[in-house]
Amino acid sequence: MNNILKDISIYLIGMMGAGKTTVGKLLAQELGYSRFFDTDALIEQLAKGQSINEIFTTVGEETFRDWETQVLAELSTYKKTVISTGGGIVLRQKNWSYLRHGLIVWLDVSVELLLERLTEDNNRPLLKDVDLKKKLQTLLEQRQSLYNQADLRITVQPQETPEQVTKRILEAIPLVLKPPAVTPAYFN
Repeated sequence: MNNILKDISIYLIGMMGAGKTTVGKLLAQELGYSRFFDTDALIEQLAKGQSINEIFTTVGEETFRDWETQVLAELSTYKKTVISTGGGIVLRQKNWSYLRHGLIVWLDVSVELLLERLTEDNNRPLLKDVDLKKKLQTLLEQRQSLYNQADLRITVQPQETPEQVTKRILEAIPLVLKPPAVTPAYFN
C-alpha cells in the first residue's frame, strides 16, 4: 500500500460524529504512518486547553475557523500523516488548497446515524440548544456539495465497526490512485 500512496497524507472529512478521529487513528496504524493528527485537538492545544465549545463561546466561530486554517496549513507540509478534520473545514475555499496536498476521504454518515451518535454529546458548539435532527440535516445539506469534492467517498453503514470502515478505505485507495507510470524498457 505504501508504494501506491508514495508517502501521501490522508485527510478525513465529514460531519461531526462521522468517526473521523477513531478511523483516522486506525488508518494511520494500518498504513504504518507514524503520525495522526486531529485538527480540533490541535486547536484546543493552541487555545491553551480550551474546549471547542469554550473557543466558540470566547472568541467565536470566525476566529475558530481562522485557527483551523492555520493548523491545516501547517499539517499540509507533512508526509505520511493521517489527519482528521473538523466537519466545517470544507467551508473555506482556502482550506481546499491545503487538503489537496493529500488524499481526501469523505466519511459519509447518514443523519439518522449521526443523530444516534450525537444525541448525548454536549461538546459540539453548533449543536447546542437546537433541534438536533433538523440542525444535522441543515449542516449536511450546506456541506454535501463540498464533501462531494473528496477523492474517495466511504458511505458508513450503521452496523459497521471502525475497523471495517478502515478496511474499506484501504481497499478503495488503490482504485482512486493512479499506478506509477512505467517507463518502457527502450528508454532505460
